[in-house]
Amino acid sequence: MEDTYKHKGLRRLLVRELRQKGIRDEAVLAAIGAVPRHFFVEKAFDDLVYTDIALPIDCEQTISQPYTVAYQTLLLNVQPQDKILEIGTGSGYQACILVEMQARVFTIERQQALYEQVGALLDTYFQAYKYRLRVFFRDGAKGLAEYAPFNKIIVTAAASTIPQVLCEQLEIGGILIIPVGDPEGEQVMCRITRLSDTEFKKERFDLFRFVPLLEGIQPLPAPPNHWKK
Repeated sequence: MEDTYKHKGLRRLLVRELRQKGIRDEAVLAAIGAVPRHFFVEKAFDDLVYTDIALPIDCEQTISQPYTVAYQTLLLNVQPQDKILEIGTGSGYQACILVEMQARVFTIERQQALYEQVGALLDTYFQAYKYRLRVFFRDGAKGLAEYAPFNKIIVTAAASTIPQVLCEQLEIGGILIIPVGDPEGEQVMCRITRLSDTEFKKERFDLFRFVPLLEGIQPLPAPPNHWKK
């Protein structure tokens, strides 16, 4: 797969569109303009990959529309060397946007098929990212307590309530970005700031639609046993 002059031109147009829609953070826009989104979806969607829409990926999941990625990243207020936990690796696109912004990213995927696809993508196209991006096949709803605390946590799936276990993995002053609401309808984008060991500040922003945040893991199906009687 190549990142052609055409692809780069389409990304410039996408960045212009996002700026017109209110995304004004130049660091976020530069990351969107740098990361080849077409690496993260099937070639069949090549004509749509740089339009501002969500697209399907494997395991009945989606790659979020670029505006949503930019919006969450903007609320996250990414700083160089931030230690960020992402819940829901999916295609890996959001994680690579964060790494492009010089963050150190820990990302969790519950679907083994997606976890392995992201690993292969990093090996093939994003060699340098492997040093600042660690991918885990885990239950994202539990976070990564052994690597806490985190400066920032971003959740790319809809939760019915704010998971306390994730709030507790923030450092003091750290923030959690998460869509909260009915997983079958719209969710409110929320920003949770940890003020102390026991105090948290909650802010509510715009409405979005995400796939639901599910507990547990989904391993690959076992190969058929043709010798079984």
